[in-house]
Amino acid sequence: MGNNILKSILVLLALALVACKNTEKAIEEETSPATSGYQGQGPNPVVPTVDRPVQRQWKGVWAFNDSTTFFTNDFEGGRLNGVAYDGNDHYTVWITAENTPINVSPWYAFKVWTNSPREITIQLSYQDSRSRYYPKISTDGVHFKPLDSLYFKAINPGEGEFGIKAAPEFAEITLQVKTEPVIVSAQELYTSSRVKSWVDSLSQKPFVSNYPIGRTRENRPLHLMEIKEGGQAKKALMVIARQHPPEVTGFLAMKSFIETLSGDSEEARAFRKEHTVFVAPLMNPDGVDNGHWRHNMGGIDLNRDWQNFNQPETRSVRDFLRAKDADYEFVFGVDFHSTWDDIYYPLDTVVAGPKGKIVFDWIQGISQRLPQKKTNISASDKLDPTMVSRTYFFVNHDMPAIVFELGDDTPRDFLKLKGQVAAEELMRLLME
Repeated sequence: MGNNILKSILVLLALALVACKNTEKAIEEETSPATSGYQGQGPNPVVPTVDRPVQRQWKGVWAFNDSTTFFTNDFEGGRLNGVAYDGNDHYTVWITAENTPINVSPWYAFKVWTNSPREITIQLSYQDSRSRYYPKISTDGVHFKPLDSLYFKAINPGEGEFGIKAAPEFAEITLQVKTEPVIVSAQELYTSSRVKSWVDSLSQKPFVSNYPIGRTRENRPLHLMEIKEGGQAKKALMVIARQHPPEVTGFLAMKSFIETLSGDSEEARAFRKEHTVFVAPLMNPDGVDNGHWRHNMGGIDLNRDWQNFNQPETRSVRDFLRAKDADYEFVFGVDFHSTWDDIYYPLDTVVAGPKGKIVFDWIQGISQRLPQKKTNISASDKLDPTMVSRTYFFVNHDMPAIVFELGDDTPRDFLKLKGQVAAEELMRLLME
């Protein structure tokens, strides 16, 4: 009889285990859209993060056509490495990276103007890359819009739907230029001064403060925002963005996310009484201001340095989190990025366990409210090495965390909406 009881217990345990696994699988199936579109990148290789040389671009003004047409890269975020006049108001510009090897994220930003109004054509050429970013145009450095497609020509178009092979080898753009400079850039310019203006503006609210937590290679301050309304708000979120300079769409979603958490809704006010939000909105100000494709001034991809902490930017956040661990329970971490299309990179519940389930519940909530755009999920089942921020956050601070990627060309109004919805759904889950 004792044996029968033991067998019954073992059967029940096995059934419970299966049920748990099936529930977990059902959650993932329910939250994961149909497999289509961009599937994400493969596993990240471990790379050294000790300083590598960076080639600084020459800053100045190029003058052509008897000094009637001018180009410059001499401003925050500028990237222009060479210009040639080909005749008949046609110009070729060259864009090179800060060092190699490097992710193919060919950032460019330059101003062009003429002594008298004329139409010019510019060919964008790249070092070991293709034309990833569709040109944005501005006259004031604040308001940008995509170049009219009538004035854009893809040269040697790529193949496929996503990835660098799908991009054209070169791009040719036609501009109506005047005495007032026009800015041509890969994405909107959100340099350190503009981000600081946003941070200072939000800090006018009585429950928002900001302060430096470290310095970069070029001695720029690494600013952190602290959103805290209640003295007893001991649960905490850690939010970071812009480890990679060109990834502006991730920043824009993060901006909306933080503005929603800092908003005047009843939900946000209640949330802030129980939760403190820490935000590093610009992790790589040196790279952003110097117009880098990917790296900091140490020549390193910061999101590969969350194991060895050879770079001052990652060390600053690490030291900050260590100092806060004694007083706060970190309940969620988000690292905003950009890539070819919207995608989530959570930790698989196989390694994150029940604690990681909230990330999938969050994705599910966002997806249900925004069914118009399917977003794929690529979960990692590796915790060693930590290397990237998401994994470091979970392993060292026990916080469920995710890399939240937005597409390069995701409509800007949708980015704002997605950031808002993401904040609302996270507040709902954490307040349950």
